[in-house]
Amino acid sequence: MILDLFRLDGKTAIVTGAGRGLGAAIALGFAEAGADVVISSRTADELDTVADQIRATGRRAVAVPADLSKAEPNLLVDAAIAEFGRLDVLVNNVGGAFPKPLLDTRGKDLDRAFNFNVTVGHEILVAAAPHLLGNDDGGSVINITSAVGRLPGRGFGMYGTAKAALAHYTRLAALDLNPKVRVNAIAPGSIVTSALEVVAADDTMRGAIESATPLQRLGRPEEVAAAALYLASPAGAYLTGKVLEVDGGLLAPNFELPLPDL
Repeated sequence: MILDLFRLDGKTAIVTGAGRGLGAAIALGFAEAGADVVISSRTADELDTVADQIRATGRRAVAVPADLSKAEPNLLVDAAIAEFGRLDVLVNNVGGAFPKPLLDTRGKDLDRAFNFNVTVGHEILVAAAPHLLGNDDGGSVINITSAVGRLPGRGFGMYGTAKAALAHYTRLAALDLNPKVRVNAIAPGSIVTSALEVVAADDTMRGAIESATPLQRLGRPEEVAAAALYLASPAGAYLTGKVLEVDGGLLAPNFELPLPDL
């Protein structure tokens, strides 16, 4: 059955930034497909809620509250090996940066954005690699980038640059880890999560974004989770070094910050 290719039975996954939004949806989707999951974010209460949802599917969950920009890189990998004895999938979802006018952006802002969106994920990947390479059937790494990493938008100099770097890092890491470990990325567009809740609640703003999106709507977290499951599972076994654009068909930005011409 072709649906069997989307199963993760007996596998263990790490999902960062999993207290809510895309990370929570991906972690729950993996559990529904049969995986045990190590989840992490900075907010323990949110993690506990997601862990309970994972356990309700019949799978096991380990919640590790941590600021990954300051934590030891092997923290989550050690938790996976100690609890489950293996590691098969790593999802580097943690990241982000607040919009800021370009001329107000300083070097330290770019350093912080690059560290949070690229360096943290790289260090976890390096810690995970020996375990992924040691599996008979290898492993899968999925980096969450953004449509802003390829589409220019005012105010997104820090975030877009970091996410563009993460997309190319994905290609480079895939080449180094071939053929046993596949490394891919997902570039979401405007997805209804807490990051967009203000926009989604405003009919005018939401309507403007939807009308500028070819599919005429915002995305749902489970649609990104489905893409992650594809990349993590045997269904995506012939993909590496690729970026899946789960963005409603965007060819241009669908959200512009109200920044004036200089």
